[in-house]
Amino acid sequence: METLKKVFSYRMLIMLLTGYCAGFPLLLIGSTLQAWMTDEGVDLKAVGLVSILGLPYVLKFLWAPLLDRFKLPFFGRRRGWMIVFQVALVACIFGISLTNPKTDLLLVSVWAMLIAFFAASQDIVLDAYRREILPEEELGLGSTLYVNGYRLAMLVSGAFALHLADKISWKEVYQWLALLMAPAVLITFMAPQENDHISAPKDLKTAVIGPLKDFFTRRGAWIMLLFILLYKVGDTMASNMTTPFILDLGYTKTDIATVAKTFGMGATILGGLLGGTLMLRMNMKWSLVCFGLLQAVSTLGFSLLVSLPMQLSSLAGVIAFENLASGMGTAAYAAYMASLTNKQFTATQYALLTALMGVPRVILSSPTGWMAQELGWEIFFVVCTVIAVPGLLLLFKVFKLEQSK
Repeated sequence: METLKKVFSYRMLIMLLTGYCAGFPLLLIGSTLQAWMTDEGVDLKAVGLVSILGLPYVLKFLWAPLLDRFKLPFFGRRRGWMIVFQVALVACIFGISLTNPKTDLLLVSVWAMLIAFFAASQDIVLDAYRREILPEEELGLGSTLYVNGYRLAMLVSGAFALHLADKISWKEVYQWLALLMAPAVLITFMAPQENDHISAPKDLKTAVIGPLKDFFTRRGAWIMLLFILLYKVGDTMASNMTTPFILDLGYTKTDIATVAKTFGMGATILGGLLGGTLMLRMNMKWSLVCFGLLQAVSTLGFSLLVSLPMQLSSLAGVIAFENLASGMGTAAYAAYMASLTNKQFTATQYALLTALMGVPRVILSSPTGWMAQELGWEIFFVVCTVIAVPGLLLLFKVFKLEQSK
């Protein structure tokens, strides 16, 4: 009975809804924007470079200490910033709707970069808010609901957006998306006030130096960071080009929305739940190894899709396996990152780690359009599989360090 009360509490509802707020902008500057660009006939190399527009997700740790240190004069240290960033996101999503990737590619890039900056900034304060608002025993449940809300939002900004794009113009699609982002402000108004007893760092130096000193004085800190960088790089590089790949095979945007987005998202959620359940019986090391191997092997499915007949069952099978494996890998990956943070500096350290996690998506994925064009789709996905190997090998070094502590 007590467990049910916690599951259906008001705090947990807010965790689900704030997850929606965080997840909504991501695909608007990712696969949804790529589909718009592909529709408009933008060069494939430029489509691949879209990933670089998410650079703020990688660099967000640079200004995370500012958001820890400074408080706006309304709604508390976290909720005040949340409202500012959410209003800015609504305005920027509407702004990008007034452009066209074919004729205004630079302007589209500017709007997308602004969306990424405000979304990454929102992530910083939402992560800190979640950590501060939940009792210790509710953090696991709250984080799970937050991730589910995040994925629900990605269905809206991904699958729903592609469905709309088959019926109305892309300009109208992005205007609808701006409207669907607007409730985030109301959600923040409804959210409980954070704990005022948690004091901000006394000065900017403490806010910047404290979290970094704590992390980088640990033995093997750089190896841990390198592992975080490499663990999902092959999977992420492959995922960056799946939308143009599927369209290039001849499938429609509705096919992508139905199979790759909706069905695929269900497989990702199932993979996360399955991964989390298996981790109760497996230790961290073998979870990361087994799930990482599955991630790498699942990428090869896209190479097979090139030679298979064009039918939805083939597409669904490949997408289901890849997303299931990716969801399992993410469950272990997130658990490992959480284990590295010091509770005293969770906000800035988590921003640092999640920013590093975004490097493969933003920087290392940027040449994927060029790679696909030069190598061909079949070889491209084989290369993505091979790229996953160094991260798996580095795992054994990471755990050797932990055993020597």
